[in-house]
Amino acid sequence: MYAPEPFLVTDPAEIDALLAQSRLCALVTGGEGGLFASHLPLLHEPGRLVGHLALANPHAARAADGAEALVIVPGPEAYLSPNWYPSKAVDGRQVPTWNYEAVHVRGRLRWFSDRERLLDLLRRLSERFEAGSPAPWRVEDAPADYIDRLLRGIVGVEVETLEITAKRKLSQNKPQADRAGVIAGLEAAGETAVADLMRSLQP
Repeated sequence: MYAPEPFLVTDPAEIDALLAQSRLCALVTGGEGGLFASHLPLLHEPGRLVGHLALANPHAARAADGAEALVIVPGPEAYLSPNWYPSKAVDGRQVPTWNYEAVHVRGRLRWFSDRERLLDLLRRLSERFEAGSPAPWRVEDAPADYIDRLLRGIVGVEVETLEITAKRKLSQNKPQADRAGVIAGLEAAGETAVADLMRSLQP
């Protein structure tokens, strides 16, 4: 991923925080059949990302255990209009762009089918994404035989981390007046997540 110095995140704590907030990720592998991608939620653990795919998904057959993989972890994103920059009124030298956060994790792929590990993964995924619900769903809420059948229909995936590139492109290279204009424009457009991120980076 192209990440110029103003946007590159190198602090391990910041990178961990970005990965901990991950939602739907893209797992990309290559092989004899070319590139193949799957979209799936992944949990960040020390040194790895873990999740699961349906056994019917051909990804496991196309990517051998130990293959190199790329995981794309998207964060908040928003379009920026040139009209939001006060400097545009001075010389017109602004163009449309995008602000966003993203992490690319290059790693080694591992498949697993251990029942207890898969069951633990399902519980933790549910806890993570049900956390904001007033009555969080739990795996135990479903009939045991139903969960057992579902467990037989999935395969676990682990990506052992080899390299991480994290990027926060949030107008850090713009003067303060233009950053303020972008925040105002984002809020007016309802893109409050990116506006809040930009505000958090202000000196």
